[in-house]
Amino acid sequence: MTLEELLPADNAAERMRSVGEALERLLVAAQRQGCLTVGVYEAAKLMNADPDSVVLCLLAADEADIALQIHFTLIQAFCCANDIHILRASGLERLAAVLGESPPDGGGGGAEPRDLHCLLVTVSWAAGGGGGGGGGGGSRGGGGDTGGLLSPAWD
Repeated sequence: MTLEELLPADNAAERMRSVGEALERLLVAAQRQGCLTVGVYEAAKLMNADPDSVVLCLLAADEADIALQIHFTLIQAFCCANDIHILRASGLERLAAVLGESPPDGGGGGAEPRDLHCLLVTVSWAAGGGGGGGGGGGSRGGGGDTGGLLSPAWD
């Protein structure tokens, strides 16, 4: 029996909505504090240099680009090996809005939009005073439409 079978559907949807809102607040705070790494290449560089500083990896869900999926598979394997939590998120437009970016379809001004397919939330050891990165290799869950960032089926 799974959690989704035990909880009423409306309760699960409400919980997912609140998780999505919490994730949005986390991303905004991490960006404000300089603890957010944006982009597949930038994420790979950081995880290679300092994997212990990474506490959360957020990957875009439902991407049709096969090359991007190969990168995601490698990033997920690295995250699992280093006890970094993984979330899959849908809605790059919403993610761009939350982070104050121009939409991925080029609706913004002159600057090239950042690659929002992979985001890392890091901890600042100097400001944070210690603590460990990650916890239990890869967060898993499921169910519900959040109307925001989180995918209905987490990976």
